[in-house]
Amino acid sequence: MAYADQIVHPGPGAGHEGARVVFEGTPADLGADCSTLTGQHLAEHVGA
Repeated sequence: MAYADQIVHPGPGAGHEGARVVFEGTPADLGADCSTLTGQHLAEHVGA
């Protein structure tokens, strides 16, 4: 994910619970956001 051009992050759950987009943008932006667990972990890899 850290090397992707763009990320579309569905969530927050799976199946019927994951039907909305919680983030759309660059890996650096997701890492800086940190409102999701994915963003928090990605921040370590993109220097956010």
